[in-house]
Amino acid sequence: MLTRYSPLLFAALLSLTLSASLQAEQMFSDEHYEIHYNAFNSTLIPAEVAASYNLTRSGSRGLINIAVREKQPDGSTRPVSAQVSGEVRNLIQQTQSVEFREITETDAIYSIGSFQFTNEDLLTIQLEVQPDAERPAYQIELQQTFYVD
Repeated sequence: MLTRYSPLLFAALLSLTLSASLQAEQMFSDEHYEIHYNAFNSTLIPAEVAASYNLTRSGSRGLINIAVREKQPDGSTRPVSAQVSGEVRNLIQQTQSVEFREITETDAIYSIGSFQFTNEDLLTIQLEVQPDAERPAYQIELQQTFYVD
């Protein structure tokens, strides 16, 4: 687990989440948690931010970002850790397992995983997100086309 503060990563991921939400809301919510997620080309992360977090930038490498927030009685939310696993599958059913690592900052906790793709790859991303070991994991699936930069 990385535990250093970097406003650069927070700003980069926040801007990606906001731009993704303009296209389509990528959030799951129930009475306990909000799970925010997005997938994007790794070249969208600034080089200095990628280097500081040991993230590989490549025109054919994607990143998946997941942030879980627990709902509080007063209506606010707070960031929480979660066990995250996933896989990426292309149209001909080739599958890649995605390993996630957690990055903790002052006011945010992210799980980041990476995967490879080819140009115009329509990928199905299946995620299991488990913020509470006493409850079943949430199943999240998204489809997205990726383009090589």
